Amino acid sequence: MTDQTSQPLTEEQLNEIAARAAAATPGPWEEHTEYGPHFYAYLRGPYLRGVGTLNFGDGEDAAADLAFVLHARTDVPALLAEIARLTAQRKYLIGQLAKRDAESGRADEAVRQFLAGEQPAAEGAQR
Repeated sequence: MTDQTSQPLTEEQLNEIAARAAAATPGPWEEHTEYGPHFYAYLRGPYLRGVGTLNFGDGEDAAADLAFVLHARTDVPALLAEIARLTAQRKYLIGQLAKRDAESGRADEAVRQFLAGEQPAAEGAQR
């Protein structure tokens, strides 16, 4: 997987992430040592649904890695929902700017470009 932190996620990528989250064992995942050391599962339904053994060892980052993996089951859907909310809000704001610009004849071009994820034109550039 490549580093995608500098590029916006595409709708296809977001759909793939959502599909993986939907297919995974529900969360939250909790430790159940009665089934073995480092065994984690979902126990809120009618029966135990095992995630499996997650042994991150005892290195310096082990506790943080374990917390990251265990919380990912609930964090990823929450983040996807927030992305959807912000995307809808952004589309609404772009629409409102376009409507206002059409009514007033004045453009809020820099704000529209920012909300659309475009590079704003250089200050003082001729159009």
